[in-house]
Amino acid sequence: MAEIVVSAVVTVLIEKLLSGDLMKLARSAGIDSQLKKWKKSLHLIQAVLADAGQKHITQRPVELWLHDLQDLAFDIDDVLDDMAFEALRRKLNQEPQASTCTSKVLKIIPTCCTNYTPHNIMYGRKISSKLDEITNKLHDLVEEKNNLGLDVNVKVERSDRTNRRLEQTSLVDESKVLGREGDKEAFLEKLLGNEARNQNVSVMSIVGLGGICKTTLAKVLYNDEKVKAHFDLRAWVCVSEEFDVFNISKAVFQAVNGENKDFANLDLLHVALKEKLSRKKFLVVLDDVWNEDHNEWELLQSPFVVGAPGSKIIVTTRKTKVASVMNSFEPYNLEVLSNETALSLFARCALDEQNFDKHPSLKVIAHGIIKKCHGLPLALIALGRVLKPKVNEDEWEELLNSEIWNLRDASDVLPALKLSYYDLPPDLKQLFAYCSLFPKDHLFDKNKLVLLWMAQGFLSQSMGNKSMESLGCHYFEELKSRSFFQHSANDVSLYTMHDLMNDLAVSVAREFNFMLDDKIDVNGRAEVFEKLRHFSFSGQSNLVYRKFKELHRAKCVRTFLPVGPVDNLRAIRGPVFRVGNINLVELMPQLKFLRVLSLANGFVIEVPQSIGSLIHLRYLNFSNTYIEQIPEQVSDLYNLQSLLVRDCRMLSTLPVSFVKLINLRHLDIGGTPFLKKTPLGIGGLTCLQTLSKVCIEGANGFQISELKRLLDLQGRLAIEGLDKVIDPTQATDASLKQKKGIDDLDLEWSHYFDDSRNSMVEYEVLERLRPYCKLRKLKILFYGGLQFPSWVGDSSFDQLTELVLEGSRKCTHLPTFAQLSSLRKLSVKSMHEVKTVGPFKGIAFPSLESLRVEDMQGLEMWSTDISFPRLHEISIVGCPKLDKLESSMESVREVRVIDCNTLESYSCPNNVESITIRWCHSMSCLTFSNLHKLPSSPMILDIPDKGCDYMRPFPNFCLKYLAIDHCQNLNSFPHEHLQSLTSLEEMEILYCPNMDYSFPCGLWPPNLKKLTIGCLKKPMSEWGLQNYPTSLVTLRLFGKDSGVVSFDVKENASNATSKSFLLPSSLTYLSVNDFTEVESLSEVSQHLPHLQVNISSCPKLQKP
Repeated sequence: MAEIVVSAVVTVLIEKLLSGDLMKLARSAGIDSQLKKWKKSLHLIQAVLADAGQKHITQRPVELWLHDLQDLAFDIDDVLDDMAFEALRRKLNQEPQASTCTSKVLKIIPTCCTNYTPHNIMYGRKISSKLDEITNKLHDLVEEKNNLGLDVNVKVERSDRTNRRLEQTSLVDESKVLGREGDKEAFLEKLLGNEARNQNVSVMSIVGLGGICKTTLAKVLYNDEKVKAHFDLRAWVCVSEEFDVFNISKAVFQAVNGENKDFANLDLLHVALKEKLSRKKFLVVLDDVWNEDHNEWELLQSPFVVGAPGSKIIVTTRKTKVASVMNSFEPYNLEVLSNETALSLFARCALDEQNFDKHPSLKVIAHGIIKKCHGLPLALIALGRVLKPKVNEDEWEELLNSEIWNLRDASDVLPALKLSYYDLPPDLKQLFAYCSLFPKDHLFDKNKLVLLWMAQGFLSQSMGNKSMESLGCHYFEELKSRSFFQHSANDVSLYTMHDLMNDLAVSVAREFNFMLDDKIDVNGRAEVFEKLRHFSFSGQSNLVYRKFKELHRAKCVRTFLPVGPVDNLRAIRGPVFRVGNINLVELMPQLKFLRVLSLANGFVIEVPQSIGSLIHLRYLNFSNTYIEQIPEQVSDLYNLQSLLVRDCRMLSTLPVSFVKLINLRHLDIGGTPFLKKTPLGIGGLTCLQTLSKVCIEGANGFQISELKRLLDLQGRLAIEGLDKVIDPTQATDASLKQKKGIDDLDLEWSHYFDDSRNSMVEYEVLERLRPYCKLRKLKILFYGGLQFPSWVGDSSFDQLTELVLEGSRKCTHLPTFAQLSSLRKLSVKSMHEVKTVGPFKGIAFPSLESLRVEDMQGLEMWSTDISFPRLHEISIVGCPKLDKLESSMESVREVRVIDCNTLESYSCPNNVESITIRWCHSMSCLTFSNLHKLPSSPMILDIPDKGCDYMRPFPNFCLKYLAIDHCQNLNSFPHEHLQSLTSLEEMEILYCPNMDYSFPCGLWPPNLKKLTIGCLKKPMSEWGLQNYPTSLVTLRLFGKDSGVVSFDVKENASNATSKSFLLPSSLTYLSVNDFTEVESLSEVSQHLPHLQVNISSCPKLQKP
C-alpha cells in the first residue's frame, strides 16, 4: 500500500496560484501564461482524485500515476515557494531608482510596462526551463489521466469531523472502555498477592497479539489506586525491539529516584539501582519486550533481587518465548475479545451506546466488521471512531465491503487500521504520514509537532480566525480521538503512537519519507534518496553517520531532523560544522529546499553564513548547542516561522536585521544568559506568539513599549533590564494586561543597586506592568521600590500557582499574598529589610505546597499559626536573625533549616519524612510532635548553653531521612530510640563536637541504608562493636581526630586492634575522609572484594 496525500497538496497549490502577489510577480517576469496552464491542469487532475483514491488500491497503474503526481506536486510547490519568496524580497528591499532622470521617465510610462525591468526579466529566464519541464510533465499526467479512465463524477463522503469542536473531557477509565474488566480483575488479584515463592521478586507477563491492548491493560493496572498504595516504588519502561540493558536500567533508576543521573558504566548504575530497590516492594513494567536472550535478561534483573517480598515485574510481549526467557510464571495470555464483548465495545466507540438495541439494522453489519477485525480491540476502536459520525446504513455497508480488507502487501498492517487511515480527510492524512519520521515509542510533544507540521505548509492559513497553531492542535486532538495517538503512561502531557500505528505511518509515507538508523541498509537505494522529501535520523553509533553520504543524492529534501540521541553530532571550531563525517557546510547548500532544519542537542559551535541561501526554511532549531551567534544571513530567511535556540548558553548575538523576519511566529531564546541585546524593530513582528525573553536597553536600544503591538504573545515572557525604564508610561504602553496568552512572567531589574535607581519610578513601572489575571507563574527579581503594588498578591490572580520574590532589598514588607487561592510554590529570597512575616488571619495560603525562604538577613520572625493546610515542603536558609519559627503545619513532609545561627527552637511537624538541620549553632530546642508515642522513654535534647533539658517524644515512624551537622551546641542525641525508627533509610550526623559519649552505643534504625557520620565528641577509635543493620550498604566516614589507625570487618573483630574501626559486611560503598593515620584497607578488601571505595584527605592511604 502506498496511499498518497496528494489531494491536500493539489488543493494548496491551486490556492497559491490564486495569490495576487505571486501572479503580479509572474506577469512582471513574463511567466504568467505558464502558471495559468498549471492552474487549468491542476483543476482537471483535482476533479479525478477521488476516483484515483479508490482505484489505486487495486490498480497498480493508478498507484504509479499518483506517485508521479505527488512527486511533481512537490516540484511545483518548490517553484511557487521560490516565487513567493522573490515577491516578498522585492517588497522588503525596494530597488532604488537609477537616477532622477530615470524616475521622471518612469512616471509617464504605464505600470504594466514598468513591470518588465531587467531584473524581473532575468528572474523569469532563470526559472523558465524549470517551468517548461513542469508544464510538460503536467500535460503528460493529464493525458495519462484520460488513458486510465479516471472518472470526475466520483465523490468520497467523509465526515466533517475536523470542523466540529472537540469536546474536552478528563481521561476515562480505560478498563471500562476496552472490555477488559475481567482481565483487569484477574491480573490484579495476582499482582497484589504475596504468593509463596523462593524469591522476593516475581515476573508476570501479559502475552498477546499486536493491537490486543496489552499495553493498555498494563497502564490500567499501573495506575490503579490499589496498586499505587500496595507498592513502595513504581517504574514504567517502554523497551521495544532493542533490549538495551543500560538504558532500561537507567530508566528504572530515574523513575524510582525521581531525577536523572549520569553513570560512567553499567556496574555503577546497577550498584545505585540496587541501593534504591533494596528492601522496597516495587513494581516495574517492561512494556513491549522482544528480547529472547536469557543472558541479557539475567544481566538486567541482577539489581532487582534485593527487593522486598511481593515485588513484581510485569512484562508485555507478543511472544511466549520472551515470557519464558524472563522466567515469567504463568504467562497471562490475553485473548481476542469474545463476540459479545467486541460488539459492546464497538457499540460504545461507534454509537456511544452499550449495545445495538436502538440500531438493529446496523447490528448485522457490525457483526461482519467484528469478524474481519478478529476481535482485536485496537482495530475495533479505530473503526468504531471512523463510523461514529456515520449513521447511514449504506456508509456502514461501504466500509464492510471495502476492497482494503482483501489487500495484501509486505507491510503486514492491519486492514482495519488502513481503513481508519483512508477515512481521514486529506489534511489529516499528511499530518499522520509525517509522523513516520519518528521511531517507535517516540514521545510526542503536541506543540512541538505542530510547529513541524506548520513549517511544511500542512496547516492552511485560510481557516477563518483560527491560527495555524490552534488548527494544528485541533487536528492533533482529532487524530488522538481516532486512536492514532494515545497518552504516555508516564507523562500525560506527552503522547505515544502504538507500534501498529507507526507501521501504518511508515507504510503510507515510504515513497517520500525516510528515517535512517543503525539498522537500515542503504545500499542499492539510490532511487529512494533521489525522491526523498523528508529525512530524519536516529541512533548513536557512527554507523548511522557513515550512511549520511547518501544524502548528497537527496537534492529535494524538505526535512532534516534528528529524532533520537544525537551524541555523535560533532563540530570543529571555525566555519565548518559536521554531522559524523559529513561536512554540513558543503551539504547544506545542496539541500536548498529545506523547510525544517534541526541540529538541536548537537555539539555545534558555529552556524555557517551559507545558511542564508536556504530561502524555503520555516523551522530552524539549534537548541542546546554551543553556538555563540546567529549569523546576519538568517535575517534573509523571510519565510522563517520558528527560530529555536533555547539553552544555547554561549549565545550572545542575534542578527541586527531581525525585523525582516516578518513571518516569524516563535522565537525561543530561553536559557541564554549571555544574550543581553534584543534586536530593534522586533516589536514590528506582529505574528510573534513565542518571545521568551526581551532585554530593555537605554535610549538607543530596545524599549519596553515595543511590546505594545505583540498582541498574540503566549506562554513564557521574561523582561530583563527594567531598571532602564525611565518613563513609567512606557510600561503602560507594553499593555501586559491585554496579553491574555502570557501565563509565565519574569520581571527583572538589575541586581546592582546604585544611586541611579529611583524607587518611585520602579514602583510606578511595576504598577503599570500588571499582567492579565489568569497568570500562572510570576517572578519579580531585584525590584527597587519601597513596597509592592497592590496587584502583587491580589486575590483576583486565582490561577497563580508559583510566585518568586527575590532581591527586592528596599521593601520592608511582603505583599499581602496569603489569600492567593491556587498558589502552590512560594519562594522569598534576599529581601534584607523584611523583619516579620505574619501573623495571618484565618487560613493563609490554602493551596501552598512548597515554601522556600532564603538569605533574609533581617528576618526575625515568620509566623505560621493557623496557616498552610497543604504545605509539604519548607526550607529556611540563611536567616541569621530568625530566633523563632512557629509551626502548626501537620501536613509538612520535608523540613530544611540551614544557616540560622540565632534560631533558638524548632518543633518539627507531625508526619515529617525528611529533616535537615545544618549550621544552626544556637539551636536550643529541637522537638518533635507527639504523633506516635514510643514504648521507651522520651528523648532528651540537651544544649548546655541554655542550661536546661527538653523532654519530648522522638519523631514518628514516617521519618526516612535525618541530617544534623555543624550544630555545635547539640549535646545529647536520643540513640535509645533509633531502633524504633523503622522507616529511616538515610542518616547524617556530622560535626557536632559537644555530643556526649553515649552516642553511638551500637543501636541503629533497623532499615538504615546510608550512614554519614563523624567529627563527634567520642573518637571513632572508642566506638567499639556496632550492631549495624544488614540493610546498610553505604557508609561515609569523616575521621578527623578519630584515633583510627586501621579498618577491619566485623567478622574479624577478634583479630582487630583497639584502634581499628570495624565495618559491616553488608557494605557495597565506603567513603573515608581525613583519616590521617590509616595506611591500608587490605583487610577490608580481602573480606569485601566488590566494595567500591572512595578515599579523600588520607595522606598515608592508597586505594586497594
